[in-house]
This record gives sequence, structure tokens and C-alpha cells, in this order.
Amino acid sequence: MTRCALAVAFWIAAAIVIVAVHREACTLIAVVAAAYLYTRLCSADGGLSHALGVGIAWLTLTVVTELIVARVSGHGWYTLLGRPDHPLMRNVTLFAWIFAPAVFARGA
Repeated sequence: MTRCALAVAFWIAAAIVIVAVHREACTLIAVVAAAYLYTRLCSADGGLSHALGVGIAWLTLTVVTELIVARVSGHGWYTLLGRPDHPLMRNVTLFAWIFAPAVFARGA
């Protein structure tokens, strides 16, 4: 339960930085920084499968957040994933949410 709460806390921290800065390059930096800090501080003994699970959870939280904000605001909100009119950067961001924790994972 503690790792789950910490994974969500690090995702929230990354999301707050992304929303505050609101630049595409900073999105990747925030995701990679959160992944690095999470794997080093909270999941040093976690393996690749754990890191991929965290990445999938982070992507799920990101998509659900964007859907909820878009629904509430009444228009598209693409801050966490990137705008659909920039598909390459959006795809890079999608992969970063999933694979950034796995890049820093140790062990089996």
C-alpha cells in the first residue's frame, strides 16, 4: 500500500510541475525526474515489472485526469499528454509516462 501511495504522490508532483510550467519539453523533464526520484527513493529494490506497472498506472492517471478536466471545462485539455495536433511529441510523452520508471529500475 505504501508503494502505491508513493507512486500516486510522485505522479501528482509531476502533474503539478507540468501544469505550472506548461511547456512540452518540461513535460518530459518532469516525467523523467519523477520516475528517477520514485525508483531511487521509494522503490530501490523494485524490478522492471514493478516499474512498468507504475508507468502504466501513471499513464492511466494522466488519461483519466485529462478526460475529467475536459469534461468539466467543456473543451479539450491536453496539458499532461500534449496536443493532438503534435502527434510525434504526444506519442513521445505517452511512452515517457510508461517507460520512464522502467529506465531507472534495478534488479529483476
